[in-house]
Amino acid sequence: MDLELLDRTLAAEGERGFRSRQVWGWVARGAGGYGEMTDLPAQLRERLAGEVPFSSLQLRDEARAGDGTIKALFATHEGHPLEAVLMRFRDGRRSVCLSSQSGCPLTCTFCATGSMRFARNLSASEILDQALHFRRLGPIDHCVFMGMGEPMLNLDAVLEACRRLPDLGVTHRRTTISTVGWVPGIRRLAECEMPVRLALSLHAPEEALRSQLMPVNERYPLAEALGACREFYARRRRRVFVEYVMLAGVNDRYEQALALARALRTPAERTCPFKVNLIPYNPTGSPYEGSGRGAIAAFREALDSAGIPVTVRLTRGREIAAACGQLAAERGESGAAAAGAGLARA
Repeated sequence: MDLELLDRTLAAEGERGFRSRQVWGWVARGAGGYGEMTDLPAQLRERLAGEVPFSSLQLRDEARAGDGTIKALFATHEGHPLEAVLMRFRDGRRSVCLSSQSGCPLTCTFCATGSMRFARNLSASEILDQALHFRRLGPIDHCVFMGMGEPMLNLDAVLEACRRLPDLGVTHRRTTISTVGWVPGIRRLAECEMPVRLALSLHAPEEALRSQLMPVNERYPLAEALGACREFYARRRRRVFVEYVMLAGVNDRYEQALALARALRTPAERTCPFKVNLIPYNPTGSPYEGSGRGAIAAFREALDSAGIPVTVRLTRGREIAAACGQLAAERGESGAAAAGAGLARA
């Protein structure tokens, strides 16, 4: 819902400020339309239905996987595509993975979104409407900004959306914002009053290799990005998640695991400020292949032996192209789409 349009419309109708809070309260609790808002006058509900669309996004397609994952393809009012994902877990968690941009200007070579044309940043209302779509299907309790786009390039809108997520059932401590290492955004987030979590998309322990995989490394080298993350940890005392996609023969050697361990924990650090999530690679049409189970297990063991907290991400939604890194939001004649998913840990 375009909350600014809602406020303007209510003000033009001469309604008092509490009406906006009433409407938002219904929306945040999962109401499916103005007709359900029984504490609003019927005439006002009719006017709002005609003047304020219930969502700032149009749902174009939806797909469901056998593991309970749901991906949704949306379009903005001018037709720009974006996707979001709902992940259900056996322990009861219901996590939403949200997009902050339509497309992404940072062309990581292993990510399907990088092959898309970048359209624009999303507004806070457009970000919230992704979460609200899934809230109408049931409760949600975790959120990750790991969908399309680089959140730090749209941080004002992302943080504005984060401020309202607790109304939907997602606390700030259960909200994670991911970045490819956009240093100014990391430093801004460290100053934010909301206790949201930070994830760094790293994927290579060497500067040269990381630059090949992630061109942003030329602008903000790995050492600088890790330094900013350490500043975040020093200020917030919350470990930074490190995302590391496992690419066969590229970044999965034992020596690279040791190099990653050295980068993430210096001899002077009694506590490691990072926790690594190893991500099995999901096909995206790139030239890469995923590491085998043995290579992932050996990499994990090397990190664990070096005192680095490490888990292997649980892949969800692969059958509907809703797993990590597969988000592309392309729509063919059948309306099929591709999506990305977020921080799921085994």
